Amino acid sequence: MIQFDLAKSEADLEGILELQKKNFIEALSSEEAASQGFVTVRHDRDLLRRMNTEAPSIIARDGNKVIGYCLAMTKKFKKDIPVLIPMFNTIDKLSYNDTSLKETDYIVSGQVCVDKAYRGQGIFDNLYRQYRDAYKDVHPYILTEILAVNQRSIKAHQRIGFHRLHRYSAPDNTEWDIVIWDWNS
Repeated sequence: MIQFDLAKSEADLEGILELQKKNFIEALSSEEAASQGFVTVRHDRDLLRRMNTEAPSIIARDGNKVIGYCLAMTKKFKKDIPVLIPMFNTIDKLSYNDTSLKETDYIVSGQVCVDKAYRGQGIFDNLYRQYRDAYKDVHPYILTEILAVNQRSIKAHQRIGFHRLHRYSAPDNTEWDIVIWDWNS
C-alpha cells in the first residue's frame, strides 16, 4: 500500500537521492527522457538535509521504499544551487495578482519524481495534494520551473492546477517555464 508523508528520516532522504540518481537526465536515453520525463538537478545529502529541516519534502512510500518525492524549498536556499539562481532571480522580478513575488512568502517545488514502475497510478497528483495540505497555511503559492522541452512534466503540472507564469532563457540558452499553483484560487 502506497503511503504519502513528510520526509522524516535519513532513510527517506537516501531514498530521494537514489530515485533522483536513476531519473537524472544524463542517466536516461534521449527517447526515455522525452517520453518519461527527467530531473535536471542533483542535490547532495547535506543540502537535502538542510532543505528538509527548513521545509520537509513530500514522499510516497511503498513499504520502506521511497517511490516518489516532491522536494520543498524555501527562498532561504535561493543561492545554494547555482543552476537555480536564474530561476529565483527571475521570480524576484515577477508579480502575481498585482503583488511582487519577491515580497511574497511562496515555496518552491525543488523537484518532483516518481519511480518508473509506479507511474500512471496517481502518485504525482497525490504528492502535490499532500504538499498543498502541508504548506497551504504557510505559503500562498507554490512555484517551480520546468524545462520547456519536458512536455510530460509540463502537462502533469497543468493537470493538477499549475499554470505558466513566465518563460525565460537561462544563461545556457535553455528555455524554462516558471509555473505557479495558487492554493487560494
